Amino acid sequence: MKTLYVSDLDGTLLRSDARTSAFTNRVINELTQRGLLFSYATARSYLTASKATAGLTARIPLITYNGTLVRDNSSGKLLFSHFFTRQEAEELLEALLGSGISPIVYTYDGQEHFSYLPREINEKTRAFLDSRKPDPRDRPVSQGKQLFLGEVFYFTCIDEEERLRPLFERYKERFHCFFQPDIYSGDCFFEIIPQNASKASAISRLKQELGADRLVVFGDGENDLDMFEIADEAYAVSNASEKLKSAATAVIGSNDEDAVANWILDAGC
Repeated sequence: MKTLYVSDLDGTLLRSDARTSAFTNRVINELTQRGLLFSYATARSYLTASKATAGLTARIPLITYNGTLVRDNSSGKLLFSHFFTRQEAEELLEALLGSGISPIVYTYDGQEHFSYLPREINEKTRAFLDSRKPDPRDRPVSQGKQLFLGEVFYFTCIDEEERLRPLFERYKERFHCFFQPDIYSGDCFFEIIPQNASKASAISRLKQELGADRLVVFGDGENDLDMFEIADEAYAVSNASEKLKSAATAVIGSNDEDAVANWILDAGC
């Protein structure tokens, strides 16, 4: 029986310093060489995820941007993707700008880009962007229509909770939306991806393509609930939210204790 193991990244596979440890890298590198089927699923991009997991050299598929883009770890090759229609993207941008929210818009044209209107973004968004410099995806634009140079797959909005919540309530049924504080800054994030994109849908397709019979997942936040629901076994790290713990098969050690790598190693995978 073939099992696919999938871990969330921030707060789960990554330690509190936002890096995978040398121990975790070694365990996954060695076990995947022996045939272990492993992936991680993250809201991060391929670029920032690769930086956070430097030393993890295994040739594995990576589920990035909450399931919108799936790429190969070693080559960066795009394996499959989900995009908004142009009509959907234009509707969302009009609604966001009309509510005084200037988003970061992520597009793909053979390369990943994130675009924004520098004169319109707030200080929280500016701080988020500054924390990622230098970044080859960074593409500031001067006009709203230039935000859509490529296929649109992700909107990120950073603002006060009371300003973002009405938009979340408006669109949460039509699109796949995330509304939560950032694990590091505490700033409120409202993120929107296509309705058919999610960690769970990407994992399900990956499981099928890899010919796996079982799925075991690991996570820490409520945005991991969808992949917990489709798993045969689901493990929450001890620093996870209480809601995720209640949905878990069991609670394991913390992210700072390399709990995922230790669990996989102890399971004799």
